[in-house]
Amino acid sequence: MAAIKIWVKKTLTVKHLTFNERQMVKLGTVAVAGVKNRLGAARNLSDAPSKPLSKRYAIRKSRNLARGGFRRTGPGSGRKNVRDLRFTGNMLRNFQVRTVTSRRALARNSTRKDRIKAKSNQGIERWVGYSPQNVRDTTKAGELIIKEMLPGLVLKRQGRKP
Repeated sequence: MAAIKIWVKKTLTVKHLTFNERQMVKLGTVAVAGVKNRLGAARNLSDAPSKPLSKRYAIRKSRNLARGGFRRTGPGSGRKNVRDLRFTGNMLRNFQVRTVTSRRALARNSTRKDRIKAKSNQGIERWVGYSPQNVRDTTKAGELIIKEMLPGLVLKRQGRKP
């Protein structure tokens, strides 16, 4: 008896790998949180310690922190006399993801006053941007989102199952 072999070609149809807006909001939020955490630790764009405060401003900030003049200050609050961009905290609180598309997420300050403060602080020492640690954190978040997307990428599969 003759043996007959039948070959079945396997076809795999895969969607394009694109992020939707909800996933870009997640990525943008992780990136902004990383920037805020870096600034809270008084680190600059190269993850090195930030420049010291000017002498007069350091005195002013010390007096304000000693009096407990602004919210969340005082003993045990973790607030220090370093360049962490938190005199009142309003500028950093206002720095959030504002515009999201399927290709990018933009973070910025929404009020004019905070945009002016951010620009002047950027002139003193660059703080808006990604340090190497921020890039690693955002990449890990992107990898997790891609892992969540993998099961939905295959549209149809024909042929025998392996």
